[in-house]
Amino acid sequence: MKKGELVPDFTAINQEGASISLSAMLEGGPVVLFFYPKAMTPGCTVESCHFRDLESEFAELGAQPVGISMDQVEKQKEFDDKHQLGFTLLSDPDQTIASTLGAKRKGPFGNKRITYVIGQDRSILEIIKSETNMNVHADSALDILKK
Repeated sequence: MKKGELVPDFTAINQEGASISLSAMLEGGPVVLFFYPKAMTPGCTVESCHFRDLESEFAELGAQPVGISMDQVEKQKEFDDKHQLGFTLLSDPDQTIASTLGAKRKGPFGNKRITYVIGQDRSILEIIKSETNMNVHADSALDILKK
């Protein structure tokens, strides 16, 4: 997918076991959907905790971070509990959502590390890509939302 395109609505299971759709999440404001390769790994922990630490800044802009990976619901719950993330983590075990958005990585290594800033109309406001700079995802998303 590219900047300006509409993200198809999707439904996934969150870390609490509840089914939630993109359209339902967008009712509260823009969504910063960040794909990460694997919960509980060092890079993904740094990235997710940085989103957690900036949560109040996202809230001031009416936006919410939402993490998504191939991990099962139970692993997402463990990840959330261990690091007190406090935001939605979605499970996409068959990579259906990752495939649709272009975040699926070939091979056994899960998703690409990529973030989609999604407006309330489901349009992609920006795509942030970096496999090695874990903080750029949240920082760049905030900059986009402030504009």
